[in-house]
Amino acid sequence: HYLAKAGIFAARRVKKSDMEKLARATGAKIQTGMKEINKSDLGKADLVEEKKIGDDAMTYVTGCHNPKAVSIILRGGTEHVVAEAERALHDALRVVGVAIEDETLVAGGGSPEVELALRLREYSATLIGREQLAVAKFADALEVIPRTLAENAGLDPIDILVEMRSQHEKGKITAGLNVFTGKVVDMWKEGVVEPLRIKVQAINSATEAATMILRIDDVLSSKSAPAGGMPPGGMGGGMGGMD
Repeated sequence: HYLAKAGIFAARRVKKSDMEKLARATGAKIQTGMKEINKSDLGKADLVEEKKIGDDAMTYVTGCHNPKAVSIILRGGTEHVVAEAERALHDALRVVGVAIEDETLVAGGGSPEVELALRLREYSATLIGREQLAVAKFADALEVIPRTLAENAGLDPIDILVEMRSQHEKGKITAGLNVFTGKVVDMWKEGVVEPLRIKVQAINSATEAATMILRIDDVLSSKSAPAGGMPPGGMGGGMGGMD
């Protein structure tokens, strides 16, 4: 009441995690007692207000100077829609974070996979025996990415792959599929890029999984126990066959 009269916004029952985020956003320092507060501990923001979103009242702190934390509000018709939006946003933020950390990007649209497949096929021609087949099949596996992109875009994957291979053979190493236009264009000029770390991790993980499967010598299949039946040997703790 008295704080409101003085033009000071007060909030109660604020979670510690929210306090920490607010401190990072405004540049303020968290204090546990009123006597310890001084001017240098205060943060800066242009506006603090309460808004109602649906049935929830939320406090908005806007116009922060050089914020180190921000909040994003996601809304949807159902919980499933919101959950999907949250997952997609989380993935997007992580990708952007990796790109900023590594400062290394590659063109998207399946162009790295087609270029790698082309070079691997050239390399396989220098090999003999089973190694040649293994390298060639690895190249085929890489092209699953552009093939899937084409299928998901409702395009003919064979036509798209032929066009992409043709352009890469001409030295256009960043040629990839624009799923919006259905054309094979320069992904770098289109601004369609991916962090190198994520691309390398995806290829490494797929390779390790395939290698693990190939190293399996045999598979033991177990038969399920008959429904409602007692296992051989009678009840646990007793001798089989006793009443």
